[in-house]
Amino acid sequence: MAANPSNTPVSGIARAMVQAGKLKEAEAEQLLAQAAAEGSTVIEQLAKNKKATPLETARFIAETFGYPLLDLAAYEDANIPLNAIDRKLIATHKVIPLHKRGNRLSVAIADPTNLRALDEIRFQTGLAVDPIVVEEPKLLPFVGKQSESASETLKAMTSDDINLDFLDEAEAAAADDGGATEVEDAPVVKFLQKILLDAINDGASDIHFEPYEKFYRIRFRIDGILREVAQPPLAIKEKLASRVKVISRLNIAEKRVPQDGRMRLVLSKTRAIDFRVSTLPTLQGEKIVMRILDPSSATLGIEALGYEPEQKAALLHAVERPYGMVLVTGPTGSGKTVSLYTCLNLLNKPGINISTAEDPAEINLPGINQVNVDDRVGLTFAAALKSFLRQDPDIIMVGEIRDYETAEISIKAAQTGHLVLSTLHTNDAPQTLTRLMNMGIPTFNIASSILIITAQRLARRLCNCKQPETIPAEALLNAGFSEADLDGSWTLYGPGGCERCKGSGYKGRVGIYQVMPITEDIQRIILANGNAMDIAAQAQREGVKDLRQSGLLKVKQGVTSLEEVLSCTNE
Repeated sequence: MAANPSNTPVSGIARAMVQAGKLKEAEAEQLLAQAAAEGSTVIEQLAKNKKATPLETARFIAETFGYPLLDLAAYEDANIPLNAIDRKLIATHKVIPLHKRGNRLSVAIADPTNLRALDEIRFQTGLAVDPIVVEEPKLLPFVGKQSESASETLKAMTSDDINLDFLDEAEAAAADDGGATEVEDAPVVKFLQKILLDAINDGASDIHFEPYEKFYRIRFRIDGILREVAQPPLAIKEKLASRVKVISRLNIAEKRVPQDGRMRLVLSKTRAIDFRVSTLPTLQGEKIVMRILDPSSATLGIEALGYEPEQKAALLHAVERPYGMVLVTGPTGSGKTVSLYTCLNLLNKPGINISTAEDPAEINLPGINQVNVDDRVGLTFAAALKSFLRQDPDIIMVGEIRDYETAEISIKAAQTGHLVLSTLHTNDAPQTLTRLMNMGIPTFNIASSILIITAQRLARRLCNCKQPETIPAEALLNAGFSEADLDGSWTLYGPGGCERCKGSGYKGRVGIYQVMPITEDIQRIILANGNAMDIAAQAQREGVKDLRQSGLLKVKQGVTSLEEVLSCTNE
């Protein structure tokens, strides 16, 4: 045996290769000495000396030590569970977390014989660690991204690569001179601007700034799903919160109670985006949620919302009536406001007076008189409605019917020559009628005033990368398809995954609707104190599709997946 010139013990991968006959002892000793001298790894030296490529080495390690092998080229770095492993450990040991399940953490590592790395990760996380072998050259870019200091990232943002202006920022800052100096921190300013711009470009509907005891995270809600996008250093949470509060005209000194505000981001001379800002004091600091309000969503046109032809015709017929009530129902975030504003946009003409009462007004439409209700000063929905009736309105929009008084005034307005549009929070159209009865509204008033009720949900739209799916006929029948539907004339599609949709298989959302006109037969059921089941059965006889049936039609059209429809029309 040759002498070991560096006294470096032959261990780990080198020892395994010697035992497998792929290296001689002297070669192994030389590779280890070179790695120690250059501060590199045995895997790098194997490739440098043309003893084995990184892929050959990874395959050898996986086979020899019995670990799974993963090609990181097919792995999205967005899937990495941030904060699972300390950044210092990632940089020191060149490992990245892949996924966490229960008390087990899978980590990508090029050299699983590095027991010190695995032990330190196990100690730091308190989890059982499962090594997964990857090629070292493919691992290093991931390590570089994850180990980069967030504070360095913030410093890099002081460049002028973002050119955005906050409307009336100087005025807002002047309103609170004491806090202005605190938040004029250029890295934080640039960081916030970049987050807002990224959210707009990604099509997010909400931005969540969430402080916790040991980390601070930012999430976007995209197509209804929350996705983590950043973990800035915990030290900036106060400055970031103060910055948001100043430009939203909130009291930066008040951190004990929730606050609501609004801000506008000017992207160009022709486009500005409004944000509705809500702060909430939590145990670890103020959580901030920003709702992105894009006025262009109200001008898309009713065709873009996803109504079927007969549903669109019924809705347009109702909103063109001179008086009566149009109700839109669904859970928070189901697109009720966009539907109402789309209707208002169609009705917004010079010869018509339109007034709205909202909490708060989310979309700014020129030509419409919009009022923000404020319970603290007595400007409730009911109070705003009473004032509207003295303002000679043709059309009234009430943001939400929450109580008996608002419902009563709205129905009286609908009965006295006004078209009233409003929303309620119920599961479907028939339940909306029984909800009004439970509020105490007389059945004859309900029957005589309501023209149409639309229930809606938002389902994620399949991306262009959608793929055909095969689902057993029994499962399709259980979902609600009929035997006649299973004639093989249409293709069932499921999510694929591409760069455009960032691997999710979905891009954008489409509405699923139940549009129920109040016919004479339904009026008779209401007057007879019929329940929601009676009304639903009559609506079915009249050809009204419920939410599940409308969703299944979108599945047949290839617009969305069956899984998505089942999840958003859970019946």
